[in-house]
Order: sequence, then structure tokens, then C-alpha cells
Amino acid sequence: MRLSSKLKTFLALIAVVLVVGTAVFLVWAETPLGPMPEAEAALQSSDQIAVDIDPWITFEPMETTATTGFILYPGGRVDARSYAPPAHAIAEAGYLVIIPPMPLNLAVFSPNAADDIIAAHDEITSWVIGGHSLGGAMAANYVFNHPDQVDGLVLWASYPAENNDLALYDLPVLSIYGTEDGQADELWAARVRLPPETQWQVIEGGNHAQFGWYGRQSGDGEAAITREQQQEAFTQATANFLAAASSKNTQ
Repeated sequence: MRLSSKLKTFLALIAVVLVVGTAVFLVWAETPLGPMPEAEAALQSSDQIAVDIDPWITFEPMETTATTGFILYPGGRVDARSYAPPAHAIAEAGYLVIIPPMPLNLAVFSPNAADDIIAAHDEITSWVIGGHSLGGAMAANYVFNHPDQVDGLVLWASYPAENNDLALYDLPVLSIYGTEDGQADELWAARVRLPPETQWQVIEGGNHAQFGWYGRQSGDGEAAITREQQQEAFTQATANFLAAASSKNTQ
């Protein structure tokens, strides 16, 4: 059966729309936010921390043998290197910190990235997974599907998706967000999908973008504190949470 000329034209237009739409999406995804110069500087090894960027961005303490690891999923359309400063700071507290770069800079395309990381580090006896924004949602998705693989979940300005309800999970959770975050109301409303014992840390004056070092972000509120002040608050809270998770695992 021959296609009519109108149908051929319609199918050709559909094909063009799909090609153009895909091209636009790829350009958008492959032009992520960040990293700022401070993030690039934090990618350098120091006397305390050895930094490796292949196959993941890894921060390993040099003065102690880490037995607790923190896997950090980056935010959506944010260059993974933008989280080097907080990762470096948490590693200085004695923890292995690993940031997996995501396909097209979107963790939704690799929610199980933690599998390979965990398999590659037999020396780590306690794993905590976390992430910022979309990265946190995908970390929650990993917990939802692999509850026995990790000992805790850390959410930076993030929350589980509706189909990843963790309310009945017996797992320590730390949720941190800033009062000036443009999604603060959504973050609080989603608390019903987290365990009742979830620890909450609200950073007065903090916003969404200052969990990373990639500049401003559309739709975000104006921070009333510096990026350094916000980083000190959430990295300290995260390190304390890792210490508790590590202690619980050794009991």
C-alpha cells in the first residue's frame, strides 16, 4: 500500500521534530552549570586528601584508612566537579567520598551508579548514599531499590519521588535544605515519604544552588549567607551523620 503524499509529509515533519528536539535536549544536557574556580581548585590533591578523577571523582583521606564511604550524586545538569569543595571537606573528616559523573549530567540516566562504586571498594564496611536536588532523588531511588546496600541516606535540598516512598524503611536519613531555597515548600511537603525518624537540618539563609559551586540557578531564592557559610553547615552535618552511621554499623 502506497502512502499518501499528505501522510508522507506528516511523517517527515514528525521525524524533523524528533531530530530537532533530541538535538536541543542534548545541547542543553551537555552544557551543565559549573564548576566555579573554587571547585576546580578543590580537585587538587593535598597533604590530607588524595583526589582522583577517573573513573569517578574520588576524595580519599591519606592519614587514615577510611572504612565509611559517602557516594554523592550530583544535581541535574550540574557538572559533577562542582561538588568538589564539599566532598573535599567531608573527606577531611576521615571518609571516602566519591562523586560519579552522570550520563548527560543527569542522575536519572544512571540511578544505580553506586553499584560499581561499592563493588570496587571492599575496604569500605559502611556506605551512605546522598545527593543534591535531582541527584538526591536518584539516591533515594537507589535506597528504595537497594535498601540493604547502604547504611544511610543524605538529601541536600532534595526529596524522594512519589513512587519511591521510604516512610516505612528502617534507615537513617538526613535531610538538609536552606530557608531561601525556591523549592523549600516542596521539600517540606515531601516529608511524608521519609521515615518518621528522619533528621532535619534547616540552614537559615541558605538556598538551593549553594550546595554546590556552580553559580546561580534559575528559580532559586537569594541566599542571605555566603556559599562558604552554607558549605560549613551542611558538610559538618553530613560528617556527623556519617560518624553515626559508621558507629551503628560497628555495633
